[in-house]
Amino acid sequence: MEIRQPSVAGTLESSDVMITVEPGDKGIELEIESIVEKQFGREIRRTIMGTLQSLDVRNAKIRAVDKGALDCTIRARIKTAVYRAAGKTAYDWRA
Repeated sequence: MEIRQPSVAGTLESSDVMITVEPGDKGIELEIESIVEKQFGREIRRTIMGTLQSLDVRNAKIRAVDKGALDCTIRARIKTAVYRAAGKTAYDWRA
């Protein structure tokens, strides 16, 4: 999926994650800021990268500011931000 414009999904509330997606041209550039990074940083990265791969996103700048979100919340926020950034209005939540 091609990222065409910047987008944001999520909040900075407890148990949520704010995802910012921007167009990129150097593969996936991922920046994570998390209150639980020492404990779950690898799993957060794996969840984000897996979701991007399932959506066929190859070039994008991703910033995640995590406040202790569960994996399902991270996946939902990534999908929402990517669909918004790609200009899609029909969502396939199974992907």
